[in-house]
Parts: sequence; C-alpha cells; structure tokens
Amino acid sequence: MKRIQIRTASLTAIVLLTALSRLLPHPYNFTPIAALALFGAATFERKSLGLIVPLAAMLLSDVLIGFHSGMGAVYGSFTVIWALGLVFLRKITVPRVAGVSILSSLLFYLITNFAVWYGSSFYPQTPQGLLASYAAGLAFYNGQSFFLNGVLGDLTFSGLLFGSYYLLQRQFPVLKLAR
Repeated sequence: MKRIQIRTASLTAIVLLTALSRLLPHPYNFTPIAALALFGAATFERKSLGLIVPLAAMLLSDVLIGFHSGMGAVYGSFTVIWALGLVFLRKITVPRVAGVSILSSLLFYLITNFAVWYGSSFYPQTPQGLLASYAAGLAFYNGQSFFLNGVLGDLTFSGLLFGSYYLLQRQFPVLKLAR
C-alpha cells in the first residue's frame, strides 16, 4: 500500500507542477493540457485519479489565470484526450506517446474551434462560418498558429512528462508501474 501512496503523491506533484507551468510566459496554446490528460491516463493506477488530479490541477491554474467562455470545451476535450490515453497508452512507448499526442492536438483543435464557432458571435452559424473558425486556428498571427503551437506543446510536454517519469522510475523503482 505504501508504494501506491508514494507513486500517487509523486504523480500528483508532477501533474501540479506541470499545470502550474501554464502561469509562465509561453506562446499561445503551447500548453501542457493534452500531455497532462495522457500522462494521467497512462500512469495513475487508479484511473479515476488519472483524470481527477490533472483536472483539479488545471482548475487551480485556471483560478490564477482566469476563466473564459470556452472552458467547457477545453475540459471536455481534456476528458476525451484522457480516454484516448486509457485506450492507446496501456503500453507506453515513444511512438505511441508521440502518435496519441498528435491525435490529441487534432481533437483539441477540432473541439475547441467548433465551440468557438457554435458559442460565439465571431463567426456566422453556417458551414462557411465553421470553416472560417477552423481556418483561423490554422492561420499564423504574429508568427504563431493555434494548431501548430498545440501540436508542438503537446509533443514537448508529453516528452517531458513521460521522459522525466521514465528517468525517475529508473532512479526510484518504487515509482514503477505495476502492469
């Protein structure tokens, strides 16, 4: 039982620190959101904690950053991405983490841009308006693209989370997953 408590406390600390990194200056949409969801799904032995802990950490950072009207879509995307992690990261390998990170970026982009189109007056409620919302997420503004930054952020943070945890497990065997 002690091993599980040490693992859970370690994972929770990693997730909290990563979520708080959202407070640091960063390129638009270069965030750890999808990586947190995937990491939680893949590493917590109690799968519900793999969703609850990262969501709570995000909520904590959102309290500090501020709330916005698209939060439902962001948290909904997070939950879908977590479910992808449950399915695709039963066995953690670099190609799987990279592939599901890219898929997560795509899903986050599709869900959140749909929500912007559907729930705001920025775009007309027409197929053309939806396409305009998606095009805006791909476009470069001030050298940045919402979608590309999301992909780069997801790959970077997934690499950092999974890679760091792999190294920690080698140093501290008590942290190893019991699969």
